[in-house]
Amino acid sequence: MPRDIASPEALLKDIFGFDGFRPGQAEIVDAVASGQNVLAIMPTGGGKSLCFQLPALMRDGVTVVISPLIALMRDQVRGLREAGVAAGALTSGNTQEENDEVWDMLHSGALRLLYLAPERLASVGTQRMLSQAGISLIAVDEAHCVSQWGHDFRPDYLRIGALRQALDVPLAAFTATADMETRQEIVNRLFDGVPPQTFLHGFDRPNIHLAFQPKDGPRAQILNFAAARRGQSGIVYCGTRAKTETLAKALRDEGHSACSYHGGMDPPDRRAVEERFASEDGLIVVATVAFGMGVDKPDIRWVAHADLPKSIEAYYQEIGRAGRDGGPAETLTLYGPDDVRLRRAQIDEGMAPPERRDADHGRLNALLGLAEAQACRRQVLLAYFGEDPEPCGHCDLCDTPPDLFDGTEAVRKALSAALRTEESFGAGHLIDILLGKMTDKIAARGHDNLPTFGVGKDLNRNQWQAVFRQMMGHDLLRPDADRHGALVMTDRALPILKGQEQITLRKDLVSKAAERRPAVRAMVSDEDAPLMSALKAKRNALAKAAQVPAYVIFPDRTLVEMATKRPGNLDQMAQINGVGAKKLERYGAEFLEVINGETAPVHPQRRRLAGRESGACYDALLEAQSQLLRGQDGTEKPLSCSAAQLAKLAEQRPSDLSGVERLLDSRRAERFGPAFLEVLQQQG
Repeated sequence: MPRDIASPEALLKDIFGFDGFRPGQAEIVDAVASGQNVLAIMPTGGGKSLCFQLPALMRDGVTVVISPLIALMRDQVRGLREAGVAAGALTSGNTQEENDEVWDMLHSGALRLLYLAPERLASVGTQRMLSQAGISLIAVDEAHCVSQWGHDFRPDYLRIGALRQALDVPLAAFTATADMETRQEIVNRLFDGVPPQTFLHGFDRPNIHLAFQPKDGPRAQILNFAAARRGQSGIVYCGTRAKTETLAKALRDEGHSACSYHGGMDPPDRRAVEERFASEDGLIVVATVAFGMGVDKPDIRWVAHADLPKSIEAYYQEIGRAGRDGGPAETLTLYGPDDVRLRRAQIDEGMAPPERRDADHGRLNALLGLAEAQACRRQVLLAYFGEDPEPCGHCDLCDTPPDLFDGTEAVRKALSAALRTEESFGAGHLIDILLGKMTDKIAARGHDNLPTFGVGKDLNRNQWQAVFRQMMGHDLLRPDADRHGALVMTDRALPILKGQEQITLRKDLVSKAAERRPAVRAMVSDEDAPLMSALKAKRNALAKAAQVPAYVIFPDRTLVEMATKRPGNLDQMAQINGVGAKKLERYGAEFLEVINGETAPVHPQRRRLAGRESGACYDALLEAQSQLLRGQDGTEKPLSCSAAQLAKLAEQRPSDLSGVERLLDSRRAERFGPAFLEVLQQQG
């Protein structure tokens, strides 16, 4: 029940220093404080945190806040304590003194808000502590992470729903970004499918200028962008830890105040960067996405992405760090084919079920659609979240509209190539067909006889890749995770293929593709990359189960050979470098299933002979036996040999009937002996 204390407006003024609520806050605060289950979707900078911090002061007991990142928790706890609120966080970055202080406040009953990472929920001790601490409310900050991370590297997000049930308390979930599918998953995961009271406030951040550029010397592009904004606080997001360090050094070499931040740093070093960023004007932090979520620094003037984000939701969250004070802010996002390839691989290597991976490929398509949009970016961005605004006049495409052309003919050629190959291949093979390139794969499948073979010679390979990328941006094609990345048409493609609709493409992206430098050589071709990702996913699952490093199962070199040679059975698998007898017996069938789909079970005796001449001999003996199960005329009682007996024959290869009888018995030797000897002589 709510406490008998000052009104929300009085608390808002006395504790937080605000004269009034921002639009939408008051009704959310009222719903949370009254004990309703709530899902609130509000734009970054809209004041989400206050919508659970204020009700925590209006209710008896402790409010538990599940938050994804240490930086976010520390920032909010720091702000609450400055305002005189008893708040604390239990994180892996705490000192022992900090942990002791939080426990003392909890035991004395003084603590009002307790921040926890979702991983803490896996601990029996944490569950016991929460059950005894007088918890009255659970708040989930950045609730979209239940969907984005809950399937993969942070599965403890999926424990939150069970915690709500165990404590039997209301739950309030908050996020700045959630499409319809993500909202439904939040409802299913956190509220058992029962829709909570939902508040949806607009996503638009009109003060932020949006811009994308294809990568063309990306380091220089970032340095030039930062140079034009010298002295302003900014964030550069990178896809890897190593890149944060090298790019931060490059910025320092150019005279900027810059530092790097990533999850591999020691906690004191991360904390030093967080504190520096909060207090130092004009600092640039070059970071992985582990930085910035919930850091309430109001005067970040720009955000740049050195690599493509994973989805529109992630992009919107990350650019939302800029301009929280409502002042003008700018963004730049760089992207290229290697980014798309990496993001596809991360989806395919994840542990999510197939339907989730398909949805994530669709989300990546939507981000490509934003990157290669043809008109106002803000319209494309907000349409993704279900809004329909007017052109903004405040993005790069409103500033300089791109050149367009009728791409219907090129798109129909590409769709026809996919359809005529039964939607079983990736872009690389389809482009080979369109270019009329005679590869071994095309020759083996007779694809040089297709009507589409060679019809696309008016474009080069880079230009066709740009066309395929724009087609995926329009969500005409999606990689099928269950078919190792084969491109499958969506319903949107059919009217174009049938000539019922036309499609416009960006001319600048296709023409510039002719000049683009060759991509860095990858471990495998684009065609084999999805299978490589699937093999890695299987390896990671086996390694996790065995609690060993992934390379102990198979090194990358072995997986590369599997992906390129695609063995069809255990004998072929045994020929792959790095697949010894023990690993073949232990893992061979599982990796074959990844490559070829569900396969027939193999008897352990036959598996032991895989990759050896005796394996083929065993198969021939088994076939000969099947012809004589009921004798020569098919009227006798069924009789067969054991797998062990056939294996001994295949390995020892007796040369006469007495040798066969020694390994079998007289009855089996009489029925099968002559046929088996004939097989052994042929195999000899």
